[in-house]
Amino acid sequence: MCGLLAARLAHLALNAQAYLASPWSALDLRDGGWNVSAGVFAGAVWLAVRGLRMPALRRPLGGGALAGAALWLAASTATGLGQTRTMPDATLMAFDNGQAMTMAQAARGRPVVVNLWASWCGPCRQEMPVLAAAQQREGRVGFLFVNQGETASAVRAYMAGQGLPLREVLMDPASKLGLAVGSSGLPTTLFYDARGRLVDAHFGVLNAAALESRLRNLRVDP
Repeated sequence: MCGLLAARLAHLALNAQAYLASPWSALDLRDGGWNVSAGVFAGAVWLAVRGLRMPALRRPLGGGALAGAALWLAASTATGLGQTRTMPDATLMAFDNGQAMTMAQAARGRPVVVNLWASWCGPCRQEMPVLAAAQQREGRVGFLFVNQGETASAVRAYMAGQGLPLREVLMDPASKLGLAVGSSGLPTTLFYDARGRLVDAHFGVLNAAALESRLRNLRVDP
């Protein structure tokens, strides 16, 4: 618990400006905002102090730490998300003209946020206004909205009904991109630098503060 608390507080401190704009989002643990280094350090210090004060607990504490590390490692690798560190070669189609292109071609040498979504996905609909607003204001970072498994008419009806001014919408009728990046569900959001290297990945809803903290890393890409 000490390590988790430290990991969360360190993340909030490092991204204070983003969270000050939306203070309640600090309580939204779904955003994936954890500073692993701070958490590991705080946990190690807590274990060391407890072990020094109570020698009889050293072996149980050590065993618990190893079990926790193994569980974290297993959970991290089980999803598969983020295991592919470069952009996959899946062929997508531009929504507006049906032109075939790879994700790298769509990125055009920019750092990009790649959002895998579908109109039937409730969490996708929840976060879409946040992503759409970010696309409107961002100058250096591109946003690629890759629809998974739907028809162009379904996408058109959804965007018209929601009044979303999305640009750079891509179609992936067979959901091949999701399989290629190890996505286990929707929404999945991937963050690539200008060289096409994966910087971050998130499964689930992104709030505005969590998105801004990740965009900050993409903006500093040389």
